[in-house]
Amino acid sequence: MARYTGPKTKISRIFGEPILGNGKYLDKNSNPPGQHGAQRKRKQLGEYAIQLKEKQKAKYTYGLLERQFRKTFEEAARLKGVTGENLIKLLEARLDNTVYRMGISPSRPAARQLVSHKHIIVNDVVVNIPSYQLKPGDVVTIADKSKESEALKSLMRPKNPKIGWVDFNEAELTGTFVAYPERENVPENIKEQLIVELYSK
Repeated sequence: MARYTGPKTKISRIFGEPILGNGKYLDKNSNPPGQHGAQRKRKQLGEYAIQLKEKQKAKYTYGLLERQFRKTFEEAARLKGVTGENLIKLLEARLDNTVYRMGISPSRPAARQLVSHKHIIVNDVVVNIPSYQLKPGDVVTIADKSKESEALKSLMRPKNPKIGWVDFNEAELTGTFVAYPERENVPENIKEQLIVELYSK
């Protein structure tokens, strides 16, 4: 299953945000990454470079490679409404992202692994496809064989109360994808309109 497996801190430093990892090294060195980073001046980016960088940020944030990201964008463009907002809604509705939002896993890569290893059930059916698109009302739970796993329990954390489009019952280890989120409620710092402009060229 294709996914990014390279250095995470380097990617976070490129964007200046903790999109992969905890970002504890971001303030340590403001130079560009690499052996000669201190000797390189950051260039003034052109319009295309800015748009491309924003797309790359979204891809790394949600853990998609180019082909899958483009496919998601094309689906967003077919839907009614604003394409950029539709894109964010589809990315948020991915099963791996929802498992992360519910607090079942500490990160999206960890959530992706849980899904791939058949620890997650959707509407009473085991789903091992991280990109599976949830619909409002879908019920997500942890497989019975996995509920007693101490390793899995150690990864869980309280759900962020600001994430109102998913619900999670910690006692029953069951959650619901309540609705597609409104763009202003999604905390990710992504300028989706730049991505729309890039793909519109």
